[in-house]
Amino acid sequence: MTDLKALYETVKQRNANDAEFLQAVEEVFESLSVIADVHPEKLYEDVLSRLVEPERQIIFRVPWVDDNGKTQVNRGFRIQFNSAIGPYKGGLRFHPSVNVSIIKFLGFEQIFKNALTTLPMGGGKGGSDFDPKGKSDAEVMRFCQSFMTELYRHIGPNTDVPAGDIGVGGREIGYLFGQYKRIQNEFSGVLTGKGLTYGGSLVRTEATGYGLCYFTEAMLKDKGTSFENKTVVISGSGNVAIYACQKAQELGAKVVTLSDSSGFIYDPNGIDLATVKDIKEVRRGRIKEYLEMHPDATYTEGARPWSIPCDIALPCATQNELNLEEAKELVKNGVMAVCEGANMPTTPDAIHYLLENKILYAPGKASNAGGVACSGLEMSQNAEHLSWTFEDVDRKLKDIMVNIFETCRDTAAEYGHPDQYVVGANIASYLKVAEAMKAQGCV
Repeated sequence: MTDLKALYETVKQRNANDAEFLQAVEEVFESLSVIADVHPEKLYEDVLSRLVEPERQIIFRVPWVDDNGKTQVNRGFRIQFNSAIGPYKGGLRFHPSVNVSIIKFLGFEQIFKNALTTLPMGGGKGGSDFDPKGKSDAEVMRFCQSFMTELYRHIGPNTDVPAGDIGVGGREIGYLFGQYKRIQNEFSGVLTGKGLTYGGSLVRTEATGYGLCYFTEAMLKDKGTSFENKTVVISGSGNVAIYACQKAQELGAKVVTLSDSSGFIYDPNGIDLATVKDIKEVRRGRIKEYLEMHPDATYTEGARPWSIPCDIALPCATQNELNLEEAKELVKNGVMAVCEGANMPTTPDAIHYLLENKILYAPGKASNAGGVACSGLEMSQNAEHLSWTFEDVDRKLKDIMVNIFETCRDTAAEYGHPDQYVVGANIASYLKVAEAMKAQGCV
């Protein structure tokens, strides 16, 4: 049986400066330690020692020219973590905070998330410390073209299929795809999140937010309740948060907060999504502009929304945005469920506190898998040269998310930890990837 503590110490020594990556590995190992009590023979040392080491790490220079004619230089990353069950799959993040540790943690999480979807996708992640905020369309285009001029040689529809993430939306995907097509002289499904006019999938824009709510609804239904008449607090105001808000409202909830990196808005009457979409999707503005149209709302500078009383909390912004003190505040104010729409948004001590207080907690690798699930469906459509209807894709997405919930629930119960969906998610996905790795030999 593998000594997980000893292996984790080795990982720490090899990745001493990669705090986010170490946090992700520690969370997975904590769940896998449960296997030792039930099926210790499934803790394969030869698998785990490879699983924590990326198959390939690519770091490259990205020079581009700004509108003043000055050369700027950013750093690009692509970490191809594990291809045991399919081509590498995972988004590109353009944000000043991007570094090796963040890309490694995201790529590691992606292995397990993709395995839970049951679609044939391995785990990878990439991005750059480039900040699209405040840049002109021409500057963003020149950066994306330079980024793809290096990245193209490492990706392909059956090798590695990137998508969007923070800072990479439809505009950026379009520029990246156009440059790939120009260099390779081929029109293929090498990227997902494409526009509908050139191979994109319906529902992809909504998929992560919708999928989060489909998972949450399945979890609530399993406990005899639903979104109906619940108060929901959401962080973020990007793609995930907007469409989680939309679907939660459709399911009968009242969403009262959204946020961005500057602060959060609270609207006791319920968030007016049309206003938010205009601010964020059309004007690319700041969330505090919401108050110009809704004077009953309030804006709190430099804070996150977890002090607002709610039944359901959906963190949809970024990693480590919900800490122990904020978890205590949520519990004190009566929260019943915390479901992650971002990657690793809840700190480890906050997760432990939520579980100790019997709060329903869904980890991002399960509850925010809707985005990559829909990306997998886009890959299928591209491979078949077909386009499915919105209803078809939405139905498939919901089925996948409900299946992920049931897998997490049943696996957690099988291993003696009922209602601990993080344990179920990590064990179920590990077992799938481990069996594939063993079958393929020492590669």
